[in-house]
Amino acid sequence: MNSSGNKTIIKSFRDLEVYQNTYKAMIIVYKEVLPKLPNSEKFDLHDQLARSAKAIPRLIAEGYAKRHQRAGFQKYLDDAMGECNETIVSLEQARDLYNIDKKIIDQLVDIYDKSGRQLYKLSIAWSKFKRLTT
Repeated sequence: MNSSGNKTIIKSFRDLEVYQNTYKAMIIVYKEVLPKLPNSEKFDLHDQLARSAKAIPRLIAEGYAKRHQRAGFQKYLDDAMGECNETIVSLEQARDLYNIDKKIIDQLVDIYDKSGRQLYKLSIAWSKFKRLTT
């Protein structure tokens, strides 16, 4: 369902709200957070945050392509949930260790937290749907 309560037809992974939100959040991470990390974090926090933020929409897209395989789709959703959690921890570290903009970090943490819950609900809904159709 979309924000107005109407059902949305899903024709592509791009139609999934969780994909849209994590893609937009990744752009914010790259433009607003990563440039503010110190050079000393280039091979640690910077790289880890960059990889996890990029991985989430990619995993959703790849998993969607394998949605006909219950176990395959499930694995990608589980991996995306794990990357959401990893991204949250990295964002909180950036905020708490380097005083990166608290407001932006808190908004991003909220997006990734919500996205993790959406991925979990999608996982449950998909497994029920697949049982009904097989």
